Amino acid sequence: MPDPAVKPENIHGTAVLIGERGVLITGPSGAGKTTLALTLIDHCRVRGLFSRLISDDRLLAAAHHGRLVCRAPAAIAGLAEVPGFMPCRLPFEPGGVIDLHIRLVPKEEMARFQEEISEPVAGCAVPRIDLAERNAATALPAVVARLSIPPFS
Repeated sequence: MPDPAVKPENIHGTAVLIGERGVLITGPSGAGKTTLALTLIDHCRVRGLFSRLISDDRLLAAAHHGRLVCRAPAAIAGLAEVPGFMPCRLPFEPGGVIDLHIRLVPKEEMARFQEEISEPVAGCAVPRIDLAERNAATALPAVVARLSIPPFS
């Protein structure tokens, strides 16, 4: 886990584990972070792949041996804020290593074809892709293709 001497950054985002890979989803409030996370979890669940929420809305992020580790703050561990409803409990992992950063942006700011880029999060470079906010249906294929999840394996 993270080095106790390093104070983690409290960041606005949602993170999930898909198999052995961690995905961080960031974007403004209402961009669809939770919806995309729940869509990814369900996509994997119906295919028999491990998938779990790490944390929704807030994350404690810190570098550990050159990798980004995100953990759930204790107060919201295991809760996901379902749009239009109250926070609901679901299975979760208390933390995980992040391998991909998805940044939800307005559709007009998204490049159709993106170059491989990395962006620092809590001092760690993490590969990043930009996807259109509020559109889990079009984001899902991009994420599963990037992670080589069926049907793209």
